[in-house]
Amino acid sequence: MTGYGSSAAPLVTVEGVTRRFGELTAVGRLSLTVEAGTVVGLIGSDGAGKSTLLRMMATMLPPTEGRITIAGMDVTTRKDLIKPLIGYMPQRFGLYEDLTVDENLRFFMDVFDIPPADRPRRRETYLGFSNLLPFHDRPAGALSGGMKQKLALACVLVHEPSLLILDEPTNGVDPVSRREFWEILLSRRREGMTIVVSTAYLDEGSLCDTVVLMHRGEILAWDTPEAVKGPHGDLEEAMIARIEAADPRTAGESFLRTGGVPGR
Repeated sequence: MTGYGSSAAPLVTVEGVTRRFGELTAVGRLSLTVEAGTVVGLIGSDGAGKSTLLRMMATMLPPTEGRITIAGMDVTTRKDLIKPLIGYMPQRFGLYEDLTVDENLRFFMDVFDIPPADRPRRRETYLGFSNLLPFHDRPAGALSGGMKQKLALACVLVHEPSLLILDEPTNGVDPVSRREFWEILLSRRREGMTIVVSTAYLDEGSLCDTVVLMHRGEILAWDTPEAVKGPHGDLEEAMIARIEAADPRTAGESFLRTGGVPGR
């Protein structure tokens, strides 16, 4: 297993991390790094431990064992300093469906204590690149699934975090909206943002700088998408082959969701 990235100090370091829930080990002795300014994709079947790992990175869960640092700070002991640096979008993000697009964004600007003088710029920026300005007065509950996800992303980005953590943000979203969502993510990466995103769509994994293949709480591969593909035709074949080699009990199981996000 090889890592990928620059020689600079990583923004995120995961060192021998385990997370247990009673007798269940959701994540077992994982180690990896996330380089600043890259997109890292966590891929794998449901139950692989992706969400648990992201929740620990986002300071929502403490590791049972091991250590996670962000910008050199421990996520367990320095939450107060880490939280302003991250934006976290869980699978079920808490939009207020009876509030309009504008009202939801204003609520999150209040939460993040955005200075009043900077709010117009941020509104134009984050509703603008999400193509939500024409719908600014529409209740969030009346938006399509894809538009809701883009509004959720705008709300997460409004305080301009250094690290964006996303847990299967395009699950159930139509292919066009998924493509638009990823165009936003890649534009943020070009601006220097670091992004860690979990997905069960392998076409999205191909858009990342690095992919981490997880299965039953362990890492089976960690490298560029091309390196993880290896001799296989695509990430789907590589993922199935690596999982079946590591866990023969899974032979014949279906791990994937289909989609249609064009290459970058």
